[in-house]
Amino acid sequence: MKTIFELKQDMATIGNQIQKTNEEISQKAADPETAVSALQALNSTKDDLQQRFNIIKEQHDQMEAEQKANLAKGSFTESTDPQQKTIDAKAELIRKTMAKEAVSKELYQALGDDDTGGGKFLPKTVANDVISDPVVKNQLRDLSTVTSIPNLEIPKVTFTLDDDDFIADKETAKELEAKGDTVSFTRNKFKVFTGISETVLLGTNTNLVSTVEANLQSGVAAKERKVAFAESPKSGEEHMSFYDGTVVKIKAIEGADLYKAIKSAIADLHEDYRENAKIVMRYADYLEIIETLANGNATLYTAQPEQILGKPVVFSDAAVTPVIGDFSYSHFNYDINALYEQDKDVKTGINLFVVTAWFDHRIKLSSAFRLAKKA
Repeated sequence: MKTIFELKQDMATIGNQIQKTNEEISQKAADPETAVSALQALNSTKDDLQQRFNIIKEQHDQMEAEQKANLAKGSFTESTDPQQKTIDAKAELIRKTMAKEAVSKELYQALGDDDTGGGKFLPKTVANDVISDPVVKNQLRDLSTVTSIPNLEIPKVTFTLDDDDFIADKETAKELEAKGDTVSFTRNKFKVFTGISETVLLGTNTNLVSTVEANLQSGVAAKERKVAFAESPKSGEEHMSFYDGTVVKIKAIEGADLYKAIKSAIADLHEDYRENAKIVMRYADYLEIIETLANGNATLYTAQPEQILGKPVVFSDAAVTPVIGDFSYSHFNYDINALYEQDKDVKTGINLFVVTAWFDHRIKLSSAFRLAKKA
């Protein structure tokens, strides 16, 4: 059976043919040399096309009515299992959004959100699911801190600062003096679009929710990774990138080759940060180091990266310049006051579920990191 989108395409195609036939009839009717039989044939063709159009339109209208009826169903209250009830509620919210219908107070309550004003992101339950476990991997997720606290403000260090002499690392002391000893997270807007086919939209609640959440999680992770390793950050996002030279200003350590640069960068970190330091770099760069060091010796290829470089290594193709440091000083924070809406890709006819969210990435202490560069 054809989908609504395919039926719409068929209607558009036949509609164009009817329009062209009407134009041809008008032209030939005004031409005295056109035989009456030719005009009768064109009229017969037009009648045939119109009948086909009406049949397809009837199928389309019936299917559209069934879809709207399915979207209007409030099935989230039917299950007694708490987990299934949450899944049903998420599916209901998505379908209501796609149908451009109001979300009920009961639905928000089923999702564990006290704010029923309609201005929340997929309420708190869904927000946590989307933010907590992305499918497209942002490798920093296993290293950085991730929170969902509106208007978050935290100290840069975990102890009380009396004076600069209290800080063993003089670079940290200077940074705190220059930039202050607290970090205030801001709201930076971004949108995530996920296409939903009619098959998925009309399918089971579990399949609909898992599909939408997986796509949203992937978009969130991709955005996190993009801003954290942006070589040329967008205006207003400079503070989010390890590579920013205007606000963040992480110290770059050069070496004759990348291996020596990384080793020197580790050594250049103060011991407070060096103890928990990790290396984030591209796998291609690591292979190049191994090939240089191995020089025909196959043993190095089987060794763990930590044995080679001296610190745990996390691979990310986004890290065009290796970043070395204590990544607990890298912090992602989300403001869960976000919006959701419906849109449509006119090129493909696919319905889009759109989430507008706000987040921030702060490098709490630049002195906790180093960049390794080949001289």
